[in-house]
Amino acid sequence: MAILVTRPHPDDETTASALRARGFEVLLAPMLRFEPVAFHDDEDARYGAVIVTSANALRGIEPYLKASRLLKLPLFSVGEHTASAARGVGFENVIPANGDAGALRDLMLASVKTKELKKASTLLYLAGADLARDLAGELGERGFTVVTHTTYRMSPVSSLPHDVSDAFAANRIEAVLHFSRRSARAFLDAARAAGVEISALAIPQCCISAAVATVVRDAGATQVMVASSPDENALLEALDRALRP
Repeated sequence: MAILVTRPHPDDETTASALRARGFEVLLAPMLRFEPVAFHDDEDARYGAVIVTSANALRGIEPYLKASRLLKLPLFSVGEHTASAARGVGFENVIPANGDAGALRDLMLASVKTKELKKASTLLYLAGADLARDLAGELGERGFTVVTHTTYRMSPVSSLPHDVSDAFAANRIEAVLHFSRRSARAFLDAARAAGVEISALAIPQCCISAAVATVVRDAGATQVMVASSPDENALLEALDRALRP
């Protein structure tokens, strides 16, 4: 019996390694495909800090960052995973929040109070083409000026890998891990197209947030587990709860 990971590549491999370390067999079906978007830094713009809500935003512009002036700016990240990616591409002053955009917004407001950040500063938001939350708008309502640069898009994958479809047909998958609403929707569409939707929804669906869980519940899943916080460790704990005798 295997655990199905629907997370986009290359992060799916990180999750697969964590699962294998726990003794699970793993199948991979990345349901979103990463596509970088050309980035052009406006040299005349003066930014006080950089905001990032996904490590993919940094992957999208990594080739443009060598010796970039942006690396000297403080970077506020949504969580430690994204913070690690920021350090990996050369940012020197990285300040992580606790895992979601709301926590990141609150961290930035707190940084103004502690004078680590000036509210009058212009913020550079490195973002994806499809945003689950209007973080720039929320910060704008609180007095910040935010310039958003799209650095990547995630395109839905329309079909399941053949080995995954075969595994569903043979009832060899015991749970599915979901990391975003868009990837969950893509998974449901692909399972429907492959004719394995009933099998796919009959097993535990482990979701990184309540918003993701709503997608699979609305599709008919009844065994839905939600991570206690929006990170991989909490999601794996939810998996353990789902499979507990």
